[in-house]
Amino acid sequence: MKDSFLELIQDNPYSKITIKKICQTAEISRSTFYLHFDSINDVLNAVLDDAIMTTSTDYFSINDFSVDYLKENESLIPACQRVGSSAKYRKLLLDPDLTEYIVGRIMVHERDRVVPAIQKKTGLSKEDAETLFLYTLHGSFAVNRANHFWKNDQWYHDVQLLNKFTLNGYRALK
Repeated sequence: MKDSFLELIQDNPYSKITIKKICQTAEISRSTFYLHFDSINDVLNAVLDDAIMTTSTDYFSINDFSVDYLKENESLIPACQRVGSSAKYRKLLLDPDLTEYIVGRIMVHERDRVVPAIQKKTGLSKEDAETLFLYTLHGSFAVNRANHFWKNDQWYHDVQLLNKFTLNGYRALK
């Protein structure tokens, strides 16, 4: 069902996907759908949960921002950047109706790891660290959307720039 949802999202905005279409694509009955999910939103959540990998807290110890280093250490790239590199998720991430929802879902997954890492790196309170987390998450997502989540030379340039800016900002706060 999740694969059928992802297949449908390639050609349809989220707002046009129905349970009926998912069932037809997956070749299942509605009752089978409802055995696993209560709504399309539940399918979306399951797909996003599958897509979002845990951001390594080692991200905060990056000192080498070269393209080669980033290519070799993919786990150090923030979640929205890693998720968007997968062709099967790219259309989902580019759906303008889902931007805030997706950012919120990433926030839920990443907050408990990233906020304490920001606190450790900067000495800031939890509230201030959450503010920086929100800022960097929204900014990272926006820059990735602008690049259509394609990892090309411009994308690597932008990621290097954002990483330098963010991590040097953290150092300045300490």
